[in-house]
Amino acid sequence: MRSVHSRQQAQPGGQPKPRRSLLLAGLGAFAVALGLYAIYTAIHPKSFTLNPVDLAVYRSGGLIVRHIRPLYDPRLAAPLYDWIGYGKLHLPFTYTPFAAIAFAVISFVPWWLSQQLSVTVNIIALLAALWFTLGGLGYRKDQTRLAVTLLGAAAVFWTEPVLRTIYLGQVNLVLMALIIWDLCQPDTRPDTGKSRWWKGFGTGIAAGIKLVPLIFIPYLLLARKFRQAAMACAGFAFTVLLGFVILPSDSSTWWFGGLFVQGGRTGFTGWAGNQSLNGLITRLAGSVNSAKPAWIAAAVLVGVAGVIGAALLDRKGYPVPGLLMAALTGLLVSPVSWDHHWVWIAPGALVAAHYAVKAWQRHARTAVPARGGLGGLPPRASIALGILAAGVVAWFGAWPARLFTARLNLGHDSLGLLWIPRNSSPVSYQRYGDRRWFAEYHWHGLALVAGNAYVLAGLALFGLLGALALLLPYPDEEHADEPGATTKGSMRERLRLPSA
Repeated sequence: MRSVHSRQQAQPGGQPKPRRSLLLAGLGAFAVALGLYAIYTAIHPKSFTLNPVDLAVYRSGGLIVRHIRPLYDPRLAAPLYDWIGYGKLHLPFTYTPFAAIAFAVISFVPWWLSQQLSVTVNIIALLAALWFTLGGLGYRKDQTRLAVTLLGAAAVFWTEPVLRTIYLGQVNLVLMALIIWDLCQPDTRPDTGKSRWWKGFGTGIAAGIKLVPLIFIPYLLLARKFRQAAMACAGFAFTVLLGFVILPSDSSTWWFGGLFVQGGRTGFTGWAGNQSLNGLITRLAGSVNSAKPAWIAAAVLVGVAGVIGAALLDRKGYPVPGLLMAALTGLLVSPVSWDHHWVWIAPGALVAAHYAVKAWQRHARTAVPARGGLGGLPPRASIALGILAAGVVAWFGAWPARLFTARLNLGHDSLGLLWIPRNSSPVSYQRYGDRRWFAEYHWHGLALVAGNAYVLAGLALFGLLGALALLLPYPDEEHADEPGATTKGSMRERLRLPSA
């Protein structure tokens, strides 16, 4: 018999014994968040909760691939990219040929049904992304992981990027879930020990739909995950080759005609909705063309620093923060990062909350004086990380649109802080081209802060993650965590975060 004096062994992954109360809290919180959304949709017209123009563009691209007329016009050299576009805004198909091939699947679903399925799939994708994130942090497949997933989903559901993705019928949450699933799963199967040799291929597929996930390839290379980088390249190459096989003329136009580098095809890059470095610099410069040199320089600098910092975090034992820094780098350096592209804040807030709880738990279990936590970690780190998690949710929160602008041109859904100042109508750029009188070029004071809310927050998080990448020690530099271990040491030792 085990001695009553022996200490209870910790469960694998450092997770506490699952508690039914925590699961009930998670179920209740997520039910409240989802119930409020259901009530909101029931008491408001459809224009307040759903305007799936992006889903319509996806579906139209799929119908063109299937040669369904009148969308498909055989007289055009590139039927997919010479298409006049959807709706009054004439929204063009701006994605890769492979994306259109993938969207051909959803074009078989009736339009009325696909709208409802899009909402359901996006909610499931949010839950899946958080579940896979917790797996990367070391959580087992148990009630605790499910409870934390539900609590996290309840907290981030009412953020603007998440609701905006649902509102437009976008694929951001699906692609994010695919990437996190692909890169956060263990290298080997725990039950058989067999290698997941295909790990990274899913990231390449995601990059074949939207090019921004290509940022993960240099990150994987610098993190010395060469096989995963190779598989990501293979997945991306597969999407390109498949596009040439099924859509040869459109693929030639897209890749050899340079459409993939023309950010302006998606709309006005200086518009408030573009929360990338390019959008920020364009608004400050006062024109699209004058911003290009500064944006290219900034994108190169941030891109190089970002992938290096992400790789450092990974090599120092923090793969999930490293993955999130790589994603953040992609958002910043992309020519266009619409507000709904910032769904990566959802796992980001969850990871900050995870480390806040871990820091609190580790300090609570030790007898180290209040001025220093376990291994030199200050106890106030848990408070700072908790504030960071709550701050991300609040900063990216979805607030009632009527609080912001008197002239709505974005529908009636809940909006974020960046819509406080006036913005130009997307139609204006299509009609007149770039004009000095666009509202974004005349922001001042707080309008500059609110109108660039996401990219400014992204730069702040980028600086924080970069500092941690430099200051955190490598695993072999850490001191033992016994209660009697000294808390004196370098700054890098004192800033060590609790492991996942």
